[in-house]
Amino acid sequence: MGTVQSKDGTTIHFEVRGSGRPVILVDGATAYPAVSPDTVSLAEALSETFRVYTYDRRGRGRSTDTLPYAVEREIDDLAAIIAEAGGTAVLFGWSSGSILCMDAVAAGLPVTHLVAFEPPFVVDDARSPLPTDYVEQLEAACAAGRPGDAVELFMTAAVGMPPEFVADMRQSEYWPVLEAVAPTIAYDGRVVCDVMQGRPLPTDRWVGIAVPTMVVHGNGTFPFLITGARAAAEVLPKATLQVVPGENHTAAADVLAPAIRQFVQDH
Repeated sequence: MGTVQSKDGTTIHFEVRGSGRPVILVDGATAYPAVSPDTVSLAEALSETFRVYTYDRRGRGRSTDTLPYAVEREIDDLAAIIAEAGGTAVLFGWSSGSILCMDAVAAGLPVTHLVAFEPPFVVDDARSPLPTDYVEQLEAACAAGRPGDAVELFMTAAVGMPPEFVADMRQSEYWPVLEAVAPTIAYDGRVVCDVMQGRPLPTDRWVGIAVPTMVVHGNGTFPFLITGARAAAEVLPKATLQVVPGENHTAAADVLAPAIRQFVQDH
């Protein structure tokens, strides 16, 4: 494990497993390796053939934060880890983390391959769009000392969880973990809000992506994530679509790792 300094001085904590070609795993909203067994399992599976980097996105876990937030600062964080890894890397992103990866590659980071797992695009009426003031609501709740309300908004408006389920979650041991990273939910909100409005994906946001890209979704996931993944594969310049066995918004490491290995090997 170690740390890197991002361009604005933020300290980003990372861990490394295995040896070989570097692969960086990027978590989605609220997640970081210490509380994300899926990320750790995938890192361990990939470490058999790759040098795998996992890291705490800014404001989470052991990484620090620097305000004000901008998506460009998270891209700088990734740039610092890529430099630490040797100058180039394969990027894998979960959920909203995959959209961050797409933005990073479009911005010109030295990435050789991009894998996007179930980017949460809402491109039709398969589910309700995010509120247009989603980010503002999140920031207001945190500024008022109500991080739990920010988490609840994320769970209901973004994840689509029924309010009564969230009420039960508030009593769980995991709720304080979510509250601790509540300010960062707005960070992912800035990444995803414009592409979760039930409209076709923009044709210009990722036009600069020139690397081989694999968009992945599980065969048992939510319908809107399937249509979103298909839309991403159509709009990204060098993308292929890969369907894997999975349930809801996850897929097992022993399913994902071979697909990633094969993709990198073939491209």
